[in-house]
Amino acid sequence: MTAVSDSAEGDAVAHPSPSNPPPPSPASPHASVLPDETIRDLQLRPGDLAIDATLGAGGHAERILRAIAPGGCLIGLDVDPDALTLARARLEPQAAALHVRLELAKSNFRHLAEPLRFISPDRPPRAILADLGVSSMQFDRPERGFSFRHDAPLDLRMDPETPRTGADLLRELPEEELADLLYRLGDEHGARRIARAIVENRRRGDPVRTTGQLEALVRRVLKVRGHARIHPATRTFQALRMAVNRELEALAEFLEIAPELLAPSGTLAVIAFHSGEDRIVKQAFKRWASTGRFLLVHKSVVRPGFEETRRNPRSRSAKLRALRKNDVG
Repeated sequence: MTAVSDSAEGDAVAHPSPSNPPPPSPASPHASVLPDETIRDLQLRPGDLAIDATLGAGGHAERILRAIAPGGCLIGLDVDPDALTLARARLEPQAAALHVRLELAKSNFRHLAEPLRFISPDRPPRAILADLGVSSMQFDRPERGFSFRHDAPLDLRMDPETPRTGADLLRELPEEELADLLYRLGDEHGARRIARAIVENRRRGDPVRTTGQLEALVRRVLKVRGHARIHPATRTFQALRMAVNRELEALAEFLEIAPELLAPSGTLAVIAFHSGEDRIVKQAFKRWASTGRFLLVHKSVVRPGFEETRRNPRSRSAKLRALRKNDVG
């Protein structure tokens, strides 16, 4: 996406929600973006092996199950145990009814080869999908610290086993490094002023520990009054979340291994919402295509159409790219 102004984060925090929302359930799933275009590009057939490397609530996986039925196998990966719980409840009955093998595992997609080696050591996947970013169900759990609609601990970890939270980074990083992080990952032009204020709070013995504290600090530093279409703290929260979860590093590692794991004529599809992520995907795909062993499925990026963006404003920043392995592998 261009900067963060059209990000999922902006949409998720622009509207109020009830306090203490219930846990996500299969009845109210997160809406997957570009679902028709993604399934079209993956070119799945009954009996295929497919990997959803960022399972989330299972929206894309639901369509994949139908495409590979009967006799197929879907491997679903996610670092978020809440997402796996939701996806399991949603997908297991459908997989059983469709006669599809379903294997779910807690794993970062940067380690894609490991669960594949364990679950399907002798059979490469026909398709691999990665839908990047954060989902609405994570925003809707205040204790996760992804949203500033509620004052909660500034956690921001997709994987609860990640060693450092967002509050830890704000307490530990030097001012210059913090400013660079906010600008590089959030395109926040007030990064230096925000970083300075965070460090000043630390020096006064009042470090930023909660989402509400950080939201108020950013609003004060940027001198924002009233309401804006995109909340002024959106860029800061996005940058901090991406740093906590090392999202760009994980994506780069994933793109180094995923194409090689594909079966001949198999497809890797990636949906990005952040301009930095899409740039990494674009460059990696071009590099793989230059070897002559892969081809770009589209000459340019695929974006959602008018109807999808009307139904799901979150989708407007989505960019889909696909890479296909040659028949000879």
